[in-house]
Amino acid sequence: MPKARDTQVFRPPIATVTLFAAAVLAGFLLVDALVRAGVVEMLLLAPWVLIPLWVVYLLSYTSHIRVDAAGATVQNLLRIVRIPWAAVAEIDLGWQIGFTLHDGTVIRSFGGPSRSRPGRTRRADNGEPRVTAGERQLERMREQWRAAGAEQRTEAGGVRRSWDVPALLVGLALAVWAVAAVLIAGV
Repeated sequence: MPKARDTQVFRPPIATVTLFAAAVLAGFLLVDALVRAGVVEMLLLAPWVLIPLWVVYLLSYTSHIRVDAAGATVQNLLRIVRIPWAAVAEIDLGWQIGFTLHDGTVIRSFGGPSRSRPGRTRRADNGEPRVTAGERQLERMREQWRAAGAEQRTEAGGVRRSWDVPALLVGLALAVWAVAAVLIAGV
């Protein structure tokens, strides 16, 4: 079992900022509805504020890459793919991180490191080519992969695909709440 300190999560920094800003806005709107209209009306309005917040969460925050000593977990929106290091043939950085498996399948991540736009200065102060944040994060992933051992990488298989059940349940609960709000309000 991988240790918690060996686990690294890669997601774009703007994802956290976006989710926080959306949550603050949603909180403000719900408090405003509570103060102006009361508890019952606020509860009838709440799903229409929380559904967009859930969508922002899905689009900005859920997509990420988690790597540990056993492998990588790629989450793209509601889809989760667990890739053991034994199944990985290469990790590359195109416009996004891609895990190439021994069978030729490429699993790309919507979240995590991505290729940076070239800046005006392409060289560091010492004259060496500048290393971008995405390239540094790619190298940290490759270090975890190499640490798993070359003999382990000759084995294939073990890739598991699943859904983000908690996020799906929250979406379902919000949909049911929205339908109930419409029925109660009599619209």
